[in-house]
Parts: sequence; C-alpha cells; structure tokens
Amino acid sequence: MVITVLFYTFVVTAVVQLCYYISFTSLLFHKTSTKSFDEFIPVSVIVYAKNNAQHLTRLIPLLQEQEYKNYELIFINNASNDETLAVMKKFQDNDSRIKIVNVKNNEAFWGNRKYALTLGIKSAKHEQLLFIDADCLPSSKKWIKEMTVHFSESKSIVLGYGAYQSKRNSFLNILIRFDKLLSTIQSFSYTKLGSSYVADGKNLAYKKSEFYSVNGFINHMKIDSGHHDLFIRDASTSSNTTIVVSPNSFIIYEAPHTLKKWFTQKINQLNTFSHYNFRHKFFLGLFSSSKLLFICLIPFLLYYKADYYTLGIILSYLIFTSIIIGLSAKKLQKKCILYFSTFIEVFLVLFQFVIFITYSISKQTHWK
Repeated sequence: MVITVLFYTFVVTAVVQLCYYISFTSLLFHKTSTKSFDEFIPVSVIVYAKNNAQHLTRLIPLLQEQEYKNYELIFINNASNDETLAVMKKFQDNDSRIKIVNVKNNEAFWGNRKYALTLGIKSAKHEQLLFIDADCLPSSKKWIKEMTVHFSESKSIVLGYGAYQSKRNSFLNILIRFDKLLSTIQSFSYTKLGSSYVADGKNLAYKKSEFYSVNGFINHMKIDSGHHDLFIRDASTSSNTTIVVSPNSFIIYEAPHTLKKWFTQKINQLNTFSHYNFRHKFFLGLFSSSKLLFICLIPFLLYYKADYYTLGIILSYLIFTSIIIGLSAKKLQKKCILYFSTFIEVFLVLFQFVIFITYSISKQTHWK
C-alpha cells in the first residue's frame, strides 16, 4: 500500500515537472529581432560601481567603443573607498558623454544601492535606460544596439542575459554556471509566457517612465536585496516586457569564487523571493518542491519497485529534460557546461533544499 502511494506520488511529480519543462520550450522559439538599426534612439547607459576601480579600467574603454551613435554614460560611485571616483574622473576628462553621480553615505540610506541607482536614474537625460555593473564586460561592440533595438511602443522593459565566466579545473564554477543557466531558462520562459518575475540587474533596460510609474524603488527601498527583481514585480506586465538572447547582447562577469560566497548569494536571492507576489511564489515553489520530491523518490522506488513503469518514467524524464536544457544551452551559448548535467541538477536541487532550511532557521532565530 505504501509503495503504491509513493509510486503514484512519483507519477504526479513527474507529470508536474513535464508540464514545467514543456513551458520552458517557449524560450526555444524566441526569435532575434530583425528591426533596423537605422534610427538610433538616445540611451542613457547607467554603470553602478562600488570599490570597482580595477574593473572600471577594463569596462570603460569597451563602453566608449560601442557601435552606437547616441548615448551617454552615467557612472554611479556609491561611496567607494578606493580609487573608483578617480578612475571615473580620468576618463571623463577626455569624453563629454560621461557623467558622474558621486553618492555619499547618509544616515537614512547608508550604502543603499537602490538609493544610489535612483540618483543615477534621475540624472539621466534620456528616456531609455540601460544598466550594467562595473564588474561586467559587454560581449561585443554591439551590446547597446542589441539591447535597445527591442524597445518599442509596447515593449518598455528589456531583459538581457548575464553569463558567468568559466574557470578551468573548478567544479564549483561548473555548478554555479549550470545553476545560472537553469534559472535563466526558467525566468526567460516565464517572461515569454507573459509573467516576468526576475531580472539580471547587470544587463537590463527599461524606460524611465516605467520607473516613475511605480515610484521607483520606494516600495522596497528598505529591503537590502532585489533592487531590480522587485522593480520587475511592480512594473512588468504581460505585454510590456521582452527578452534578448542574441550573443552580442550578453554581458560577462565573474562567478563567486567560494562556496561560502555563493551560499550567501543564494540566501539573498531567497530573501528577495519572499517578497515576490503570491502567484510567482506558488509556481516557483511548486516547481522546486516537486523536483525535490521526484528526485528523492527515485532511489526508494528503484529499490522496492524497479519495474518497467518506474524505469520508463525515469528514462523519459532524463531524455526530455536533457533535450530542453541542451537546446536552451545552445541558444544561450552554454553548451560546454552540459557534461554530467543530470548529476549536477540533482546536486543543485539538494543544495537549494539546504539553503531553504538554513534560511528558514535563520529567520526564526532572528524573529525570536
């Protein structure tokens, strides 16, 4: 009796996972825009920096060399204590397109990234805003073009892809990059289906009018994380948001170097998740919980009920998900991290569960 109940639970979780992965195929059918570049709409490129002097010396020349006719560069220095401001001023001396917003700490918004970004946005003279962080690098000289060409009367929010740099002989780096791939497949698919819930703030564009229409970050100014995710929560609709998956639109940045840093990053993401709207929390939670249950039931059923039905479900799941992930990875130029993908995905599911338990315990301890 118990085995029967567990088997049918296994079947249900498999069906739930299948439905989710079918929805993920929406990313595969996304077409790159063929819109002409003849008209270059004015764009304000906003660069956030905090103690990023070395990164800026690499990034600024790449931004200055962009093949775009009408853009300004706004550099936000958020109370850095290194040479970040000096590097900005050095480049500003020889480039009239550069504007510096020097944010100093104050008692109300001490080190607040959202406050600094708000000042940068207010200083932008153009309606179209394009965001990048100082520790990132655009993948090509066509980055601004590829991101802004998707603006239209109906599309006012453009979600770009940020890829982690690969690191040789590092299993941790493979894990992190594969996790990034899976989260991008999921988030971009939701956007294609008209239900955006997250954005990579290191590669994002939106119109200033959208920012002001939801009062900027004011609804979540006191929340440390989720500066652009929670903006998407407030501003994105089923029709005003689109994605970009052309290789020239990608940006690249370093992955966390240690497990501790990655763990902290995931905890922060979970804190942001707690502020999502109920619909997204429900469907994202259902996806993660059903996958965890499905994976946990596999060894048990293989021991007690290793028949053709059980083996067929497992094999079908592995084949179907591998195809979806593989094709999506090809579209996002990440085929190289697919080796041992099944093992990595199992590890990530269990890792996410540990993070969730840790976050839940820490919240209870803090509340007490």
